[in-house]
Amino acid sequence: MTGAERIVIVGAGMAATRLAEGLAGLDVTLLGDEPHPPYNRILLSAVLEGTHSADAIAMRMPAHLDLRLGTRVVEIHREDREVELADRGRVAYDRLVLATGSIPTLPPIRGLVRMDGRLHERVHAFRTLEDCRRLDTAAAHARNAVVVGGGLLGLQVARALSIRGLATEVVEGGEHLLRSQVGGRAGAILARDLERLGTTVYTGARAVRLDDAGLTLDNGYTLETDLVVLTAGGRPSTALARRAGLDVRRGIVVDHHLRTSDDRIHAIGDCAQHGSQVTGFVPPAWEQAGLLARHLAGEDVSYDGARTVARLRATDLDVAVLGDPERAEGQVVEVSNPVVGSHRKLVVRDGVIVAATLVGDLSRIGLITQHYDRGTVLGPREPGDLLMGERVATPMVLPDEAEVCACAGVSAGRIRACASFEDARTTTRATTGCGGCAPAVRQLLATRTLEGTTT
Repeated sequence: MTGAERIVIVGAGMAATRLAEGLAGLDVTLLGDEPHPPYNRILLSAVLEGTHSADAIAMRMPAHLDLRLGTRVVEIHREDREVELADRGRVAYDRLVLATGSIPTLPPIRGLVRMDGRLHERVHAFRTLEDCRRLDTAAAHARNAVVVGGGLLGLQVARALSIRGLATEVVEGGEHLLRSQVGGRAGAILARDLERLGTTVYTGARAVRLDDAGLTLDNGYTLETDLVVLTAGGRPSTALARRAGLDVRRGIVVDHHLRTSDDRIHAIGDCAQHGSQVTGFVPPAWEQAGLLARHLAGEDVSYDGARTVARLRATDLDVAVLGDPERAEGQVVEVSNPVVGSHRKLVVRDGVIVAATLVGDLSRIGLITQHYDRGTVLGPREPGDLLMGERVATPMVLPDEAEVCACAGVSAGRIRACASFEDARTTTRATTGCGGCAPAVRQLLATRTLEGTTT
């Protein structure tokens, strides 16, 4: 690709912003549907909770970027290499990148939508900054709330509302919380922690009707509520690609260069499908963005599939999931202590960690992630030793190459090289994704003088 080529990115989410940053110095136009500058969607629950301001979650934008906000793309004209906007204007491209993300889907609950097509006034989605602001305003005048969905987003929203003093209930259709990421024991620990905040959890139950009496479940029980927050369900946003005639299955199909069926058009993030894989987390989306930026800048690189890593703060516990621990084949090494609220699980095949779940105690996450990434062959006792982090009397010293921030791929050595926490945020992007690595980053910075004699 030549430096004179025009790159147009459709979408202004986290993947798109990371890509634009990686293309600094090139002719890049970013078209964002929302009126706000790009922001960290993962931290919206922190804004709702009140621990972050909206300004604090704004993402860093590269200089000289042609950023167009409030700009919706309605069509792709592949023959003309132009995208058409809602105002009928057009933007020409030499390379087009679709980073359209995912869109929420409405659960089959009677009464969610009024006869005029609008959502019931008590119902709130939680995907955008505007959604967050509307819910924030409504929560200030509410006594209670029901969160529909016990996944990652549902737990974060429930925690935020509970901390704000609302009597909050969570309705999850599966048998336990975080059913797509963790097993029943870990889900039970998360439920107990939510309950300590005053949140009631209903699992194995589905909401079926909303009316003046409240939200009725399929077991016949009705929950009185001022607010209903929808956090369950979502799918890749592919309508634009479908209308353009691109190959679309679950997501927009891409190859090892993240190209669609049109070699001038690429796709990254939640809207893209590589092989059978559709990602839904920040780390793989940022991984794709970084690799595509290098490819568009002329490097000979290829994408071989996302490393699945999910890490966040849910309720007051840290949660990390590597791979697919509930479906991966191998020997399971598991330590659970519901009294202190910790659960740790490794799936090991031929001595290699192929998946892991850690809830409550992430003291060994750096080393476990390092072994997972490298495919390290462990000795017979090592998997068990990795899970016994709380027995270590002195702080564990992470090697410089150990990964600390899964979202941005930042190692312990890069953190140690930073002058301060803010310096680490600015120069490495650590803590700006899910935020789960913030305690580890602070600890590394606080102890680097002591560690300097051993690393």
